[in-house]
Amino acid sequence: MGRPKATLPLGGGDTFLTRIVRTFRDAGVDDVIVVVGHDAEAIVAAFAESELPARFVRNAAYDRGQLSSLVAGLNAIDRPGVAAVLVTLVDVPLVSAATVRAVLDCYRVTRAPVVRPTSGTRHGHPLLIDRSLFDGLRRADPAAGAKSVVRAHASPAGDLPIGDEGAFTDIDTTEEYERWISSRPGGGAGWRDP
Repeated sequence: MGRPKATLPLGGGDTFLTRIVRTFRDAGVDDVIVVVGHDAEAIVAAFAESELPARFVRNAAYDRGQLSSLVAGLNAIDRPGVAAVLVTLVDVPLVSAATVRAVLDCYRVTRAPVVRPTSGTRHGHPLLIDRSLFDGLRRADPAAGAKSVVRAHASPAGDLPIGDEGAFTDIDTTEEYERWISSRPGGGAGWRDP
């Protein structure tokens, strides 16, 4: 993308990261952890301007893949009383607070070890993972990431049908970002950095 995805503007004064943190806070998540690696200083500095509450954890081993960031986050939150972790990726910034609340509510009701938004065969974010799987994630093969653990413990009780396209919109490339911006009202006018 030429710069950290976390700092890409979404409009309305939000970046990918501020939108995610704001959404989680609006959904009632009171402890938001942001794991940073590459360009950590730039991301933290840009986020500080938002004055949103979040804790930052540095993943010095970010070059080992997404699982290393998940484990860094787990290590920051794993303490007595923590029942589960809610996880999302920075490139899935459009999920609604209602979807986040629905994932949390599904877990409270079912205690499924994995709760994830679904739509047909698609699986989205955020993903909730029960504490019983934390050690399995720490031992997972870095090449496979969290997928093997998630797939092994996914269940119909935790697969939550969601109509929120934001839960499934993954903006990975400059082309996807530009396409999303141009699809906004006004053809993206006002959405770019000055």
